[in-house]
Amino acid sequence: MDRLDELAIFVRIVEEGSLARAASRLRRSPPAVTRALAALEDRIGVRLVDRTTRRLAPTEAGRAFYDKARSLTADYEAATAGAREAPVRGLLRITAPVQFGRRHVAPIVARFLDAEAGVEVELMLNDRNIDLIDEGIDVALRIGPLADSALSARLVGHVRRLWVASPAYLKRRGTPRTPGDLVQHESILGTVRANREWSFAGLRTPPRLMGRLRVDDVETRLRAAREGRGVAQLLSYQVADELASGKLVRLLQAWEAPPLPVHLVTKGRAHRAPKIDTFIEFAAKRLRALPVLATAPDAVRRGKPQAPTPG
Repeated sequence: MDRLDELAIFVRIVEEGSLARAASRLRRSPPAVTRALAALEDRIGVRLVDRTTRRLAPTEAGRAFYDKARSLTADYEAATAGAREAPVRGLLRITAPVQFGRRHVAPIVARFLDAEAGVEVELMLNDRNIDLIDEGIDVALRIGPLADSALSARLVGHVRRLWVASPAYLKRRGTPRTPGDLVQHESILGTVRANREWSFAGLRTPPRLMGRLRVDDVETRLRAAREGRGVAQLLSYQVADELASGKLVRLLQAWEAPPLPVHLVTKGRAHRAPKIDTFIEFAAKRLRALPVLATAPDAVRRGKPQAPTPG
């Protein structure tokens, strides 16, 4: 633990008169606060706090040390407050999924650069979830549930997984009314498991899909669907334009899973550079305004969903 952090914890303990209250105010666990105090006392070789099950009070040495610690932490807070008020500047490294990044994040980045002359941006578009710490990423746009609870996340909207096909394909092969009908159709599949094995809400055993085309690129799957090569599973933002224009038709709506969350993610709230907070505020406002991220994206809905067939 940072030594200045230990001082701040000690100051809070004395001011609150309680380890539990100090932990609550600092948003840390009581054991973590206790360990920090013990580590500080071990380092300086002096008992700073007398504590029993009923009371907590600083020792004589603790009272003297409190005055010095409070002065140091106050100076630090004043210095960092001045830094936070400094102009937004520096390199900002951002990552997003390829297609979403091209369509929606890149224009936001361009406008952000226009607004903040002191900022540089590296935008990395990748459908793989890049590790923020290993890759030195400041902000990531993530689609789907977040596995790492240590990350700080700002919810900006939702998308859905949809099944689509072109009108020409449906005229030639017929329209699937249930997931089971897909065994009679060509499926345009991905190369990873999530895009090869489709899941359907309310259906325990999905049908065995038949697909001669398997491709790892979203744009290629989308183009193949437009060309009438089969049924594809894509995210709502990826097909919003095609559904609105009638180039693709939305299928099997009654079996769609709940919406997937879309977040702006950072490594944490503590000690974030002003450039990060400024970009998150700038981007969140604009992302929430996108129709493709509506909480229930009915903007891409065409027609009424079919009722599920039992069994």
